[in-house]
Amino acid sequence: MTVQFALPAAVSYGVADFAGGLATRRTSSTLVVIAVSQLAGVAALLPALMLLPGRPSAAAAATGALAGLAGSAGLVLYFRGLARGPMGVVAPVSALTSAGLPLLVGVMAGESAGPLTAGGVVVALLAVALATAGTAGDRAAAGGLWLAIASGVGFGSFFVTLDASPADSGLWPLLAAKVAAVVVFAPSVLARRGLHEALRARCGLIVLSGAADMVANILFLLAARHGTLSVSAVVVSLYPVVVVMLARFVLRERLSWLQAASVALALTASALLSS
Repeated sequence: MTVQFALPAAVSYGVADFAGGLATRRTSSTLVVIAVSQLAGVAALLPALMLLPGRPSAAAAATGALAGLAGSAGLVLYFRGLARGPMGVVAPVSALTSAGLPLLVGVMAGESAGPLTAGGVVVALLAVALATAGTAGDRAAAGGLWLAIASGVGFGSFFVTLDASPADSGLWPLLAAKVAAVVVFAPSVLARRGLHEALRARCGLIVLSGAADMVANILFLLAARHGTLSVSAVVVSLYPVVVVMLARFVLRERLSWLQAASVALALTASALLSS
């Protein structure tokens, strides 16, 4: 069941990141994009809380809040990286870093996989690495490289912490994560000038980013609970392929042969992990 949830999560993360990165480029206000997208995420989560009931608890709230803070830090760094450098390089570097941390934690916790699953994980990581190498020579990519790495640490910490939430807590940890994010960003956003203008200009993109991100979070949590953290995180890390393809067809960013190869490898990894 892991891949059935994790693959759609990767697609949703890709859509969310593309929409959020594009909104950030066009509004020049990372905090506005993140704060409003978090509110949109809460709105998308509330109906799901009723469909997938769980037991709220102090442990669920604590792990969720910690995950939210880590994820929020990752989002700030990630969106700034997307706004500064090519999406085709920032997204894969961040994904490779965010997949590596849960993979390491899972292996240290004793998670094991069969030959096909192990092969799929290796191919998936290679796909992300090729997507990164495909734009390594771009000078504009250098500015977003360290932002991408730092954001990957934040996202990886989000995955690890969310996976540590109680198994019977349903989606309540995600609600705690979003509330923590809103509390962190709301004051600084309300104090900014030009908020209303930015929202009027790019509200659709921001709402799409927040809603798609929440759908992806829900699917990832389900994937981790029905399988292993390491495999779930690696499959989810395929989302840069979606970002690269959207950037290619929407923004007309060039797709190098290495990036094209990464798409083929991603499809291969998906087949292996689904076996």
